Amino acid sequence: MRTLVVEDDFTSRLLLQTFLASYGECHIAVNGREAVDAFRLARASKRSYDLICMDIMMPEMDGQAALKEIRAVEEAAGTSPQTGVKIIMTTAVSDTKSVFAAYQGLCDGYLFKPIDTRKLVEYLRSFGLIS
Repeated sequence: MRTLVVEDDFTSRLLLQTFLASYGECHIAVNGREAVDAFRLARASKRSYDLICMDIMMPEMDGQAALKEIRAVEEAAGTSPQTGVKIIMTTAVSDTKSVFAAYQGLCDGYLFKPIDTRKLVEYLRSFGLIS
């Protein structure tokens, strides 16, 4: 499984990266702009990500904007959100408006911080990324 962790907070990024690295290759980005660039580069090199865990509130480009841009790249290539990269949005803010906006942006899951790794594993299993 190839994963991209997108998180501006060092501790949160390190925890997610350490946990997900046990399931395969894990890269990091510190803002939405880096995430979109990494996503495009991975697609261009025919080594797309299977999973992106992305914080909502980040500098330069927030997670909502990055989510929409990633889905637009997939749509332009003829890939539907159902068959594209699985995206889990993460946030420390339990804001119903943000959750709704993320699902409208076609994310596949939503986790509140601190991340419950059991819930994360449930998502990975439901996506068919791990057994």
